[in-house]
Amino acid sequence: MTTPPVPPPGCPAHGSGRRIPLDTPEFAADPHAHYRYMRQFGPTTPVTIAPGVDATLVTDYGAALDLLQDPSTFRKDSRRWRALSEGLISPDSPVLPLLAYRPNCMFSDGAEHLRLRQAITESFARISNSRLSRIVNQAAQFLINQFSARGSADLLRDYAQQLPLYVFNELFGCPPEIGDRVLFGIAGMFDGVNAEQASQVLLQAVSELVALKRAQPGEDITSYLMQHPAQLTDEELAHTLVLLLGAGGEPEGNLIGNGFYTMLTNEDYARNGQFDKALDDTLWRNPPMSNYAPHYPVVDTDVAGDKVRAGELVLVSFGAANTALADQGADTRGHLAWSAGPHSCPSKEPARLIALTGLEALFNALPDVELAVPADSLVWRPGPFNRALAALPVRFGVVTPRPAAGPQPTAVPRDDQAHAPGSPEPVASQSTVGKSGRWSSFVRWLTGQ
Repeated sequence: MTTPPVPPPGCPAHGSGRRIPLDTPEFAADPHAHYRYMRQFGPTTPVTIAPGVDATLVTDYGAALDLLQDPSTFRKDSRRWRALSEGLISPDSPVLPLLAYRPNCMFSDGAEHLRLRQAITESFARISNSRLSRIVNQAAQFLINQFSARGSADLLRDYAQQLPLYVFNELFGCPPEIGDRVLFGIAGMFDGVNAEQASQVLLQAVSELVALKRAQPGEDITSYLMQHPAQLTDEELAHTLVLLLGAGGEPEGNLIGNGFYTMLTNEDYARNGQFDKALDDTLWRNPPMSNYAPHYPVVDTDVAGDKVRAGELVLVSFGAANTALADQGADTRGHLAWSAGPHSCPSKEPARLIALTGLEALFNALPDVELAVPADSLVWRPGPFNRALAALPVRFGVVTPRPAAGPQPTAVPRDDQAHAPGSPEPVASQSTVGKSGRWSSFVRWLTGQ
């Protein structure tokens, strides 16, 4: 007699007709157990991602790959989202800033998507690996200097979450008073705390950056995007920056944090310095964006036999798809953490280099770093999209902070260039704005001011 599958603790029974919530602490504590349970009932599962927001989650690897490679049936433009257009989604829903339409390549299809995507890939291609590595190492040293003399740190809060934000602000040429608001906006959008307000702060900040770079272009990605033959409008530029800075903030920070988790819980990785292998393992087992890739069917159709309706929100579970293959002993390089098809991550190579350099810089500076608590006591943050730790406490031998390296702030305007003529007046932020903010502190350290 076959024993029926037992749902994980806190997981509503599939047969009850209830949707499985993805935003609970129970799901965050053991998503892999939930994924295995879901897949026993088919390639898709009805879920909720926030109060009043339903979706269909694709959990099968083959089905996910087929969907991601079928842009004619499954579109990205969220103006097709039936529940949103019918007023069924609250305007202040914490997930809306990550799902609502923006004029950038993530939410476009066809020729428009190709035009906007090429602007991104070709602009990033102008940043050499050596320049990117230098920026990452400078930011890493700044952050390590803040805690190396303590002998302990929260690697997530003190390092992993902050490193990519500093790097991307430098790459995009953000002056301090804009960069501080960018940090605030990204954090609020992903945390779901005052997400609508945070989204507006971020959009206002990048709009000011666009105006600044129109007046005073530099050797930075914002200026490269403006110079691209795709001829992005100011609105497209602003929302493209929201996409890139957003993806380069929370998800990249979680990739670094999850990479540390992998290294610190696997002695072979740490002892042998297997950073590449550890990062592949992380992308396989704990991808930073585990459930995302929103799509909307053009017509009533099916996903590997499971029916989905036109305009329904369909999400891809990279975490579940990867787990499915992991259970079969597949090679971790086949993971879907960067997505697949025409909408795969357009900047995955820079993102990977940032993560690898950040991991190496920390272990080189603090070679005896280790977890300060048992691994099974670590808490994972609840959230429908992300896979992220709440904290990562570590200890290490005390190290005297290294002196600042010589400044090379090629993308950071001088104080007298911080506000371009004709650009919108800066809006007072609800967070750390001006000379007291985190980005401002980094710029002062970098330039020796």
